[in-house]
Amino acid sequence: MKKFEKIKVGISIGDFNGIGIEVILKTFEDIRMLDFCTPIIFGASKVISYHKKALQINLNIHGVDNIKKIVHNKLNLFNVWKEQVDIELGKGTTESGNYAFESLKAATEALKNNEIDILVTAPINKSNIQSEKFNFKGHTEYLESVLEGGSLMILMTQDLRIGLITGHIPISEVATTVTADLIKKKVEIMYKSLQQDFNIRKPKIAVLGLNPHCGDNGVIGKEDDEIVKPTLVEFQEKGKLVYGPYAADSFFGSNAHVKFDGVLAMYHDQGLAPFKTLAFGNGVNFTAGLNRIRTSPDHGTAYDIAGSGKANFNSFKQALFDAISIFKNRKEINTLNENRLTLKER
Repeated sequence: MKKFEKIKVGISIGDFNGIGIEVILKTFEDIRMLDFCTPIIFGASKVISYHKKALQINLNIHGVDNIKKIVHNKLNLFNVWKEQVDIELGKGTTESGNYAFESLKAATEALKNNEIDILVTAPINKSNIQSEKFNFKGHTEYLESVLEGGSLMILMTQDLRIGLITGHIPISEVATTVTADLIKKKVEIMYKSLQQDFNIRKPKIAVLGLNPHCGDNGVIGKEDDEIVKPTLVEFQEKGKLVYGPYAADSFFGSNAHVKFDGVLAMYHDQGLAPFKTLAFGNGVNFTAGLNRIRTSPDHGTAYDIAGSGKANFNSFKQALFDAISIFKNRKEINTLNENRLTLKER
């Protein structure tokens, strides 16, 4: 990236029958946002125009058919398709799912090819996006399949970061999926991310227990004593500040989370239920562990308010700012590492 160029933010539109396009447009109604980045929406001019009219949003957008033609002081739209599509606000249709994938695929390809620097994704419907081309449980799993590295879903605010040891899997599969190796993998990803993405030199991480009350010494399950505790001791013996397991039912209510830089929950709802209670509407979903940066708002398609103009864009806006911050942190770390190598050579 040249010095005079701003960070290029690729934006996938998600399900065009939901609120994704609304929160994108509302974010960039404030032209000051263009001081921080160069946004590129991956969608179609007819779809964006439909939403602008429905929401009565007057916003200038620069359409391009080639990423190289983007303008750095404008909101850009890269036309992924030109054909007419049926927009049915508030409904999850097969068509809206298919085009949500087309937008995501094009944006991800641009990310892989360094045509954009970071990716911010608007919400998809995990059901209607399924097809022969997309057979994944969500954004996280898809991005892990096409980018380098191992992924970790982190839900975050300025003061709270919750990662998931298991992600989008049925609750019936959680206990058999949680192994020592998986715990080690996710702890390592969070530890590295806290260092390179958030500039925390010596991260302190809490790991929640799998069973109620961490098994109560085996009365309610043996996994915490036999798998979780020994694994965390290994990290401690290496000098890493990784602690637990902590009983999940009281951990957040007692404000124990404020003592840690990151928290790892064993399964989806164990982490997301308290997170969304504490931070819904202002949180951000960050896919840590990959060689490229992706964030998204912490909400879904919200079909029930699609097209009404009621969607809150704070989470999407914060997702954009967080992606920019993480990009700058990684760039700074890489520069420091390169300088260290140069000094050693001298």
